[in-house]
Amino acid sequence: MNHLDTALWGVLPYLVLALFTGGSAWRYHYDRFGFTTRSSQLHEHRLLAIGGPLFHYGLLFVIAGHVMGLLIPEALTERLRVSESLYHAGALLVGGTAGLATAAGLGILLHRRLRVPAVRAATNRTDKALYPLLAAVLLAGLTATATGAGHHAYDYRQGVSVWFRSLFTLDPDVPAMTHAPLAYRLHALLAMALFALWPFSRLVHAFTAPIGYLTRPYVVYRSRTPAHPHRHPALTGADTGTPAPRRQGRART
Repeated sequence: MNHLDTALWGVLPYLVLALFTGGSAWRYHYDRFGFTTRSSQLHEHRLLAIGGPLFHYGLLFVIAGHVMGLLIPEALTERLRVSESLYHAGALLVGGTAGLATAAGLGILLHRRLRVPAVRAATNRTDKALYPLLAAVLLAGLTATATGAGHHAYDYRQGVSVWFRSLFTLDPDVPAMTHAPLAYRLHALLAMALFALWPFSRLVHAFTAPIGYLTRPYVVYRSRTPAHPHRHPALTGADTGTPAPRRQGRART
């Protein structure tokens, strides 16, 4: 074990955690009204309606799979009489499907952001760093998942998971991570870079999304044009008791 391994797997995770928590607190204190995705649905909604759910729902399953795989020790699943072959087959099927759905959704969103002029104009410098990093994290994760499909494949529950849980005891098991295949180590490094960027990007909106966000109704935008053009311009639908005409566009906030 050399100094670089110690720095990467024994020191860097805590530095990223400090930046993640400190940066999030700083962002909330100085820019709490900036905790938003800066929605671009009014510019284009057809591709967003496809890519958005694919990315977000797929990501929820990806996160759930990581939590189960990293935090639940092998001894617990054995106690529950879940065989290793069944566990890995389920993880490969569910995790692979969720990862592909997330990657497909991100691909659609990237295509939309590059091809729709109004959306492209709303892309800032942080977004230009965030999207390639997200894509790299997903690609490395899918590669690591694919390498675990063989009969003699690397068992991340005896390596990466052990290292990850050891971080909580403040005694990192650095060798457990240094012996992991390159795809797993690259995935971990890219994920740490993503968490370091998180507080300074649009990803902070995840902290403010209510539980019912994904199922709540859309906000309906109404036109300011009078319902009856021959009436006085000051009379609106609220003044006359007549609803103002609706636009067809709608968006979440």
